[in-house]
Amino acid sequence: MITQAAVLHPGADSWAIEDIELDPPRETEVLVRIHASGLCHSEEHHRTGDVPLDHPTIGGHEGAGVVEAVGPGVRSVAVGDHVVFSSIPTCGHCGPCVTGHGNLCDEGRWIGSGRQLLDHTSRHHLGDTDLNVICLIGAFAYHTVVGEASIIKIEPDIPFEKACIVGCGVPTGWGAAVYTGGVRAGDDVAVLGVGGIGASAIQGAKFAGARRIFAVDPVEFKREQALELGATHVAASIEEAAELVRDVTWGMLCQVTVCSMGVGRGELMGSIMELCAKHGRVVVVNIHPVKDPPPTIDLLNLAGYEKQVVGSIFGSVNSRRDVPRLLALWRDGHLDLDRIVNRTYDGLSHVNEGYQDMRDGRNLRGVLDLTQWSPR
Repeated sequence: MITQAAVLHPGADSWAIEDIELDPPRETEVLVRIHASGLCHSEEHHRTGDVPLDHPTIGGHEGAGVVEAVGPGVRSVAVGDHVVFSSIPTCGHCGPCVTGHGNLCDEGRWIGSGRQLLDHTSRHHLGDTDLNVICLIGAFAYHTVVGEASIIKIEPDIPFEKACIVGCGVPTGWGAAVYTGGVRAGDDVAVLGVGGIGASAIQGAKFAGARRIFAVDPVEFKREQALELGATHVAASIEEAAELVRDVTWGMLCQVTVCSMGVGRGELMGSIMELCAKHGRVVVVNIHPVKDPPPTIDLLNLAGYEKQVVGSIFGSVNSRRDVPRLLALWRDGHLDLDRIVNRTYDGLSHVNEGYQDMRDGRNLRGVLDLTQWSPR
């Protein structure tokens, strides 16, 4: 079939809207008509070269839509089902999956290839060129073919523009605070960067019972939104936050600090560690450029106060459990997705505008509304 997709060509400074040819799904694969796609910062790292691409690639890994066809062997969904993509596939039977760590599924090792899990070939083509897809998904398109391991069925009355961000940004932030960070009742928490991930980390920390939540972002609009989402204090910089945290906590500092900035910088880790309490934990969620210099950390302070620095991919969640759980929390009024999705764009043609708004600090999370397209 012929559909459209937003493609990033190596070295390009913007996304190109292309007519592409899409193969039908093969064994254990699913064809999805995408209705909404979130504009996650991860794609921006590819555009800037922080995480370079060497092949034309369809962007988008936060998506929701309706199943239009299934290949042989697909059991978890059927034609007509509403689904969300999981930004990391979960096979359900590898070591990490069976121990509850689906975010570390062994199939995730193929994400960088951009090809199908089944046979590592492409279903997406631009003329004679086989296209890669981000996170094995390619949600910046009106249709895509993905492996069943990347599909999660959802209830049909959930709005697509809310559901799509629960495939990546929301569980990544929520889980970074609740699962990786282990926020407990009464903890003081710092969240550095208030985009879609940081906004979700704030809500996760609040839900877990944090006493005080310090949200740090240079953009005034984002600090205002942080307060609406549950932050108790805000600061415009790490330096400002350090003074504020020391004063408010009487020098006890934060038990959990979540690093959810748009672009991580190793040179900041020393200052970030100064927000961390004794036996506290710094959770690194944000992507660091591949050429970012190694961080310098005071190891004497690290050992002497039993501080911890831990990485977090996809919020340490098990997406097949946590995507439905987070949508249930939204339905029950415990998770505010409406404030996170503060701007929607009508169609793929606005993808570059959406990312410019992100760079300008106008969005917590922009979403592409893809419902109105029809084939020519």
